Amino acid sequence: MAVRARLRVSQTDAAVLGEVGAFLGSLAAGDLAQRSRQGLAHDAASWAARKRGLTPGSSARWAGSITKATHDQWALARRGQAAEMVWLRGQIARVEARLARPLGAKADKRAGLPRGYGSRAEWHAKSRRLHALKNRLAGLEEDWAAGRVHVVRGGKQLARLRHHLDEARLTGQAWRERWRAARMFLAADGESGKRFGNEPIRITDTGQVSIKLPAALARLANAPHGRYVLEATAEFQHRGEEWADRITANRAVAYRIHHDTERGRWYVTASWQGAPVPVLPLKAALARGVVAVDMNDDHLAAWQLDIHGNPVGEPRRFFYDLSGTTRHRDAQIRHALTRLLHHTRRCGAAAVAIEDLDFTDGRTREHFGRNKRFRRLISRFPTAKLKARLTAMAAEQDLALVAVDPAYTSRWGAQHWQQPLTTTTRQTTRHDAAAVAIGRRALGHPIRRRTAPPRTHQSDGNGHRTAQARPGTPGREGPRPRIPGPRTRCVPPGSGAKAGDQRAQHRSGHAAEQQSWHQDSLPLSL
Repeated sequence: MAVRARLRVSQTDAAVLGEVGAFLGSLAAGDLAQRSRQGLAHDAASWAARKRGLTPGSSARWAGSITKATHDQWALARRGQAAEMVWLRGQIARVEARLARPLGAKADKRAGLPRGYGSRAEWHAKSRRLHALKNRLAGLEEDWAAGRVHVVRGGKQLARLRHHLDEARLTGQAWRERWRAARMFLAADGESGKRFGNEPIRITDTGQVSIKLPAALARLANAPHGRYVLEATAEFQHRGEEWADRITANRAVAYRIHHDTERGRWYVTASWQGAPVPVLPLKAALARGVVAVDMNDDHLAAWQLDIHGNPVGEPRRFFYDLSGTTRHRDAQIRHALTRLLHHTRRCGAAAVAIEDLDFTDGRTREHFGRNKRFRRLISRFPTAKLKARLTAMAAEQDLALVAVDPAYTSRWGAQHWQQPLTTTTRQTTRHDAAAVAIGRRALGHPIRRRTAPPRTHQSDGNGHRTAQARPGTPGREGPRPRIPGPRTRCVPPGSGAKAGDQRAQHRSGHAAEQQSWHQDSLPLSL
C-alpha cells in the first residue's frame, strides 16, 4: 500500500533536500556501477562489502537502503532481459514461419500454418528484419550469459529526450532540472521496532518530517543527533488512519521523497505491506451470484447474474478515456474500477468475473497483418494493468476475482443473449451480451441458451427443458429421451443420440465451458 502527501517546503528545505538527494544519488550511482561489474559473481559477502564501503560517508541505514535499491534495480533489469528474449524468440519463429510460406498463401488454422506475405518486396523486407532480430537476440543472450545489464539512473527515456528538446518543447535548463531530480536518492526502508517505524526518514504522528543527514553533510543539521527537521509537515489524507496506527505501534513504514519539477512541488510517499488477504473458495465466492465484466477499449460493460446464470437488473457501463498522459490514463482506470467495485457491493455479490486476456503476443504486424487500427487498439488496451489493479482493489473490498477463458465470449454472447435481452426500453449491446456469457462461464453454466419448446405435436409435450432449469435438475444437460425404433419413416433407429448434448456443439476441449477456475492474486510489480 502506498499513500502520498505534498510537502510545502521552504527555500531552505528545498536546498537541503536537493543537496542530500544529490549526494546520496551519487553514492547510489557508484554502487550500481560496482554491482553491474560484479555480474553473476555477486554473493552475500560482496553485498556486505559494498555496504561497508558506503557506511563511512553516509550511515549504516542509508547504506542498507542504497544497496537494497541497487539489488532490486539489477534484478529488474535481468527480468527485463528474460522477457525481451522470450519476445524476440517468438517474433523470430513467427517471421520464419511466414517466410517459409508461398507468397499470397492463405492461413490454414487446422494445420497451424500462417499466411504468406503479400508481395516479394514485403518478403524481402521481412527477411532483413529477421536477420536484425537474430543479431539482437544474439547480443542479448551474450549479455545474459555474462550477467551484464544496461541500466540508466534517471531513465533511458529521459536520457534520450536530451537530443530532442525541440520536439519535447523543453529548454536545456528544464531538462537538467528533471534529470537532476530523477537521479536523486531520498528513499529509506522501514524498520519495525524503531521510533515511528523508520530511522533515516522519520514522520511523527503530528506530521513533522525529519531526515538523518549523511555523515558528510552533518553541517546542515538543525536538530540533535545529526538530523534536519523540515518546516513543512506531511498529512496523509488517504489511509491516514492506517498509517497513524502503524507509526504509533512503531511498525515499519518506508518513505520516499521526490521532486516534481514540472509542478515545482515536493512529495513524500509512505508505503507498507498489508496483511495477506485470505483466498475465498470459489464455491463461497459464487454463492450470491457474480458481477460479470467485459473489458473494452473505452468502457467496462458489467451485468449482475444470479446463481442460476440469469441476468438480474440492468446492464451497467463504466467509461474511461485512454488518451492523454500516463497519469491521466491511470487515473481513468482507477476511477472506472472504483465505480465497478462499488456497484458490486451494492448488488450484494461477492465476486467479479473477468476474462483472462493477454495481448502481449498479438501486438505486432505479424499477427494481425496490415490492420493498423486494430493493432493500435490492441497495443493501448491495458489488460495487465486492469487485472493487476482490479486484483488489488477487489482484495481491499473483500471481493473475489474469477478469471475465465475468453474464447468466443463475444461471439456466443451476441448469438444467444443479445436479442433475447433487448426490449423496447433497453438496447442490449454486444458487449453487454458478452458480459452475460462471461458470468455464465464463471458460474459453471454453458453459454448457449436453449430455445423455447416447439409445438406440442412436434416434440415431447410441454415438459421440454429450457435455459431456466436449475443446476441441480437431473439430466438438464442430457439429450431428450429417445423412443426405440424410428419415429418417422425417414429417421433410422439410434440417430440423434447427441442432439441434446450442448458440449458436443462447442469447440474442442469444452471442459473450460463447464468448469471455471479462480485466478490467484497478481503481483503489483515484477
